[in-house]
Amino acid sequence: MDEHHEYDHEHDHAYLHAHGIPHSHGHVHENQKAVINRLSRAIGHLEKVRRMVEDGEDCSDVLIQLAAVRSALDNTGKVILKDHMRHCMVDAVAAGDQEAIDDLCQAIDKFMK
Repeated sequence: MDEHHEYDHEHDHAYLHAHGIPHSHGHVHENQKAVINRLSRAIGHLEKVRRMVEDGEDCSDVLIQLAAVRSALDNTGKVILKDHMRHCMVDAVAAGDQEAIDDLCQAIDKFMK
């Protein structure tokens, strides 16, 4: 992707936010690969927990492993949130997009329940 194309994307993103035009976040965040890797590991870990339950393993051990999966997901969410703040929200603030800020606040409330 050349520098000019990236600038156009940033401008278009801010324009869409500023004018309330629905759009998708089709861009790639800097930590996308790390997030995918974290999710893959969490999925594998959760599959292991399912096998533990199927095999009738000790409930305390299952709960400890579930806590580890939850922690891994929470940490993945933090990476996503930081990327969102550094990229999407910077554009939204520059465009004066209060709706994007409100959407983020709602997402944080749901994520941290």
